[in-house]
Amino acid sequence: MSPRPRALVTAPLQGPGLAKLRALADVVYDPWIDKTPLRIYTPEQLAERAADEGADVLVVESDSVAGPVFDLPLRAIASTRGDPTNVDVAGATAAGIPVLRTPGRNADAVAELAVALLFAVTRHLLTADADVRSGQVYRDGTLPYQRFRGGEIAGRTAGLVGLGAVGRALRWRLTGLGVDVIACDPFHDEAQHSLSELLERADIVSMHAPVTADTVGMIGAAQFAAMRDGVVYLNTARAALHDTDALVAALRSGKVAAAGLDHFEGEWLPVDHPLTTMPNVVLTPHIGGATWNTELRQAQMVADDLDALLSGQRPANIVNPEVLAR
Repeated sequence: MSPRPRALVTAPLQGPGLAKLRALADVVYDPWIDKTPLRIYTPEQLAERAADEGADVLVVESDSVAGPVFDLPLRAIASTRGDPTNVDVAGATAAGIPVLRTPGRNADAVAELAVALLFAVTRHLLTADADVRSGQVYRDGTLPYQRFRGGEIAGRTAGLVGLGAVGRALRWRLTGLGVDVIACDPFHDEAQHSLSELLERADIVSMHAPVTADTVGMIGAAQFAAMRDGVVYLNTARAALHDTDALVAALRSGKVAAAGLDHFEGEWLPVDHPLTTMPNVVLTPHIGGATWNTELRQAQMVADDLDALLSGQRPANIVNPEVLAR
């Protein structure tokens, strides 16, 4: 009988999934996100920490897993990401180490933020809030009803660029709000429109595509020009999907009536950037997946897959199943 596993967990986990993981293994729980300043291990630091703890299972979110980590006698590596970009999967596979992932663990959270951004920019929530807080309800002798009139989203058409887990989670939410939803995704059979068709029809364009060589900068000046006048643009995926300068120009011209953005290149936006001065833009600092529920889901997914692996079964979310045959 194999000895009881020992897991070094540097990803934030919650609830029954964490309890199940503790039942399966001796757990050293030390999440990176609870550290001040934040702690993200390099491969060398992670290998040293795992060796010191005697860990043969790693559960990580942001730490870099490569090189010396694969010299350890690991049973499994779990990355709490849909795409485990922090793990050298080829290196793990060469070392015969299964790599687990958690696809869709934050889909509901990101979809809800997209809805929040949509309402925030179409109903002027932040500027209205600022007027109340500053005692300017009747700013310049006007009524708030005059200043903050907006359009309802029911009856509009939303175009989702990407119909993965987040896109699908947003689709049913918008449908429930009375929005007609269309989608563009060459890898999903339920997406029936090309990008050009979507841009021509959509009153709301929401980005949910992964960043690849084919999607970087996919929304540029030509694509903004092809959108409907007064379109609302949302991006809760990655800023690399659009040309930010082209977005600023489209907002200034009025082609894009409003925008809600949850990501910026380098994870931050300079305070003097033009987007920060626009009252029709709402900016959030990459918090789409920042819910306790995300941590609950990823904990359960990791625990269930580790349970399957230790039981000699194929985990549902294994990245490199070929190592199981060795």
